[in-house]
Amino acid sequence: MDQRANPNGRPEGQPGRQGGRPPLALALTGVVRRYPQGAGTIDVLRGADFAISHGQSVALVAPSGSGKSTLLHIAGLLEHSDAGEVFIDGTPTARLPDAERTRIRRLSIGFIYQFHHLLPEFTALENVAMPQMIRGLSRKEAEARSKEMLSYLGLGARLVHRPSELSGGEQQRVAIARALANAPRLLLADEPTGNLDPKTSDHVFGALTELVRATGVAALIATHNLELASRMDRRVTLREGKVVELA
Repeated sequence: MDQRANPNGRPEGQPGRQGGRPPLALALTGVVRRYPQGAGTIDVLRGADFAISHGQSVALVAPSGSGKSTLLHIAGLLEHSDAGEVFIDGTPTARLPDAERTRIRRLSIGFIYQFHHLLPEFTALENVAMPQMIRGLSRKEAEARSKEMLSYLGLGARLVHRPSELSGGEQQRVAIARALANAPRLLLADEPTGNLDPKTSDHVFGALTELVRATGVAALIATHNLELASRMDRRVTLREGKVVELA
């Protein structure tokens, strides 16, 4: 099985483990998503196929309203598709009960949004440590790992600062550390630098891609910035509800 999508975006063979190779981090096959609109419906995704391997970074570049957020929500098991299948590490998820989908999200998927969504009453260190403690790590272990990640992102001197005491770029780097703190297999980011000025955006994106490569996580990152997208392993877009590879 080829670990990348073929020219049509569909993964070759089955998304599960074959021939001793690990399964794809994420594979969407024939995904359909429609929403009611007036007396009819609007089709946002029309049989979308997409695959991403572990350790690979993919930029999703498409205009507003094309379905980027819908695709990310379905890939992250935040939303159900109307048809098709979503495989996470080779596991089909479309028919799983909500409790099991939640468990997979918690253990295998990290999310970064345009706005950092940090908890304002907690420090940078606490914001990153908390998801790890919820997962079961001791406070000591969680804080040690959080310090390491924040220092890697250039925030070693800002550990005890609350979000209101951090710049926009610093807040987003804390959000990146939080998303990767539990060592997810798949990272999904929706315009993670869209709320930052160009210089800060460049710095934060650089930190994100460097950390993605260092951890080996599979990353699907939606962005409008073509220059930033060019730094990633692959670039895809959405056309008429389907995922299309870009040169």
